[in-house]
Amino acid sequence: MTERFVIALVGPPFGLMGRLKIKSVSGEKTHLLGLKKATLRLGHVEKEYTIEDIFTAPLSIKFAGIDNIDAAKTLKGAEILVPREQAAPLNEGEFYIEDLRGLKVIAKDETIGIISDVIEGGGGFLVELLLASGEKRLVPFRNEFFGFVDPASGQTELLTPWILE
Repeated sequence: MTERFVIALVGPPFGLMGRLKIKSVSGEKTHLLGLKKATLRLGHVEKEYTIEDIFTAPLSIKFAGIDNIDAAKTLKGAEILVPREQAAPLNEGEFYIEDLRGLKVIAKDETIGIISDVIEGGGGFLVELLLASGEKRLVPFRNEFFGFVDPASGQTELLTPWILE
């Protein structure tokens, strides 16, 4: 299972003192407010920063050592990563998208493929299944189509294999 998650994206500077706008990827904000440190990933480069303050209106952040607009501009586009325990809390029946990717999909005790991606659609989430044949299919991630989902065992059950036809 994934041990670190992208919880927010860094936007443009906000003001002249190094503050940056951020966008929560989950839509939740409360889990961000208690952060003291975070890793920023920009491309393939990661660096840990101490957080001086997080503001809610607008949602923005101030990192230690980023004290002017020029320094702030260098962080625009970065992803904010945190350990699993600092990610947005899950409600009953919810899963982290990163935990769904790579799950084996079984139907009638037979492995038919893996979840290769999760896409947010207008009516909910769609999982992209990479079938054993190499073909890809999109299936709504809903209780009508999926039985158990167990990231710990690396498996999920497709209840309705006909949807792949």
